[in-house]
Amino acid sequence: MPRLLLSLAATALLSGPATAADPPARKPNVVLIFADDLGWRDVAYQGSDFYETPHIDALARRGMAFPHAYAGAGNCAPSRACLLSGQYTPRHGVYAVGGTNRGPANLMRLVPVPNRSGLPAAQVTLADALRAAGYATAIFGKWHLGGKDGAPPGQQGFDVVHETPAGGQKGGNDDPKGVFALTDRAGAFIERNKDRPFFCYLAHHGIHTPLQARPATLAKFRAKRPGAQHANPLYAACLFDLDESVGRLLARLRELGLERDTLVVFTSDNGGTQQSSQEPLRGNKGCYYEGGIRVPFVAAWPGTIAPATCDVPVHNVDLFPTFLAAVGATTTAALDGESLLPLFRGARGVTRPAIFWHFPGYLDDPVTRGRDAVFRTRPVSAVRKGDRKLLLYHEEWVLDGGRARLATNNAVELYDLRADPGERTNLAITNPAARDELLGDLLRWLDATRAPLPSRPNPAVPAPAARSAPTARYVVDVGAGDFG
Repeated sequence: MPRLLLSLAATALLSGPATAADPPARKPNVVLIFADDLGWRDVAYQGSDFYETPHIDALARRGMAFPHAYAGAGNCAPSRACLLSGQYTPRHGVYAVGGTNRGPANLMRLVPVPNRSGLPAAQVTLADALRAAGYATAIFGKWHLGGKDGAPPGQQGFDVVHETPAGGQKGGNDDPKGVFALTDRAGAFIERNKDRPFFCYLAHHGIHTPLQARPATLAKFRAKRPGAQHANPLYAACLFDLDESVGRLLARLRELGLERDTLVVFTSDNGGTQQSSQEPLRGNKGCYYEGGIRVPFVAAWPGTIAPATCDVPVHNVDLFPTFLAAVGATTTAALDGESLLPLFRGARGVTRPAIFWHFPGYLDDPVTRGRDAVFRTRPVSAVRKGDRKLLLYHEEWVLDGGRARLATNNAVELYDLRADPGERTNLAITNPAARDELLGDLLRWLDATRAPLPSRPNPAVPAPAARSAPTARYVVDVGAGDFG
């Protein structure tokens, strides 16, 4: 299948996933700290009025913060699959945790596309590519890509594996969420490999439920005055402990004299849960509004990355080609992401045509200011291009007249994220030129990736909800009819 290249203007942000311009003489170490369910608004440097994240905030001040950074999907497993494969969801087929049919079946208007539970052993992962380049590789924490379709991390390029069970490794009152135990193991791996290049993937369970914190940390936030937006002491305490563990790992790098030789990236697998408002962003984990997919993202590499804020939209599929470019490595894998290395080195005037998402199923439990009173999301594909974002909802597109009835069927939502980051004003009808441009981009991308599309009406839903049976693929010519 052809690879869709999203070139980043004349500055050539993507110099190719297999090569790097001017690689450093000494190969840098790579540390990826991956939080679980940490929302865009949860970190203090992005505006929380109650939570405290001093170490992450300090990393953002001395590194490059990306306020328009996105997870690969709205929940855990597919986002991790995107990260490790460097591919969008249609290519690897991991769309959800467990299944794409989560919720009441009699309210699903389309038959969802089946889900894969993980990445097969034949999938070339980020760890495979870095190990082939001579790196010691390790994972500490949450894998979440096993099951009948997936392979364990030891078969996916990781030399050292400390995989923890669902919910995390418990450590008693002094470490109830296990964040310090994982961090200490990661620090020991780094020390053992301080004289050779290494890749350390620290995949925390914090701050995924169950929320847990040290008693002293919980007492600190119980005594704190609630904020106008955030006020949950246990949520704040769990996050504060996670932040302190981040500080501990960064301090270990400094103690070992490795700080300037190490690219550190901190980000999250998806947006925050319903326990934590992401306003002004709409929604939470599991949906494809901004609150479900926009995440904190900081990159630090002293001497290479100058302190800055970068407004270019980035996506977690970018990490695979970015890390390869940073270390001067190559891969035969087809990658959908783009190297961020030129941005790290201060490139200006860079624009990115588009980034994409595809979720062909159902996730139950509604989100804050969601579209639905039952599901976090129904089948949807989305594209962000510049400041505009378009969502295509497949039920209405397939069953309610598609393009011919866009004025009434609510199949498409269009937002200007610069003027309306909360996605409150749908411009699909009032700005048809922008709508048709982004819709065309999205349909062409679905075709290029051979994205499996939900197209069969659910027989459990009686007419008139399921109105007609379409053909299997969407037309990519925006001037044509709905189906080819």
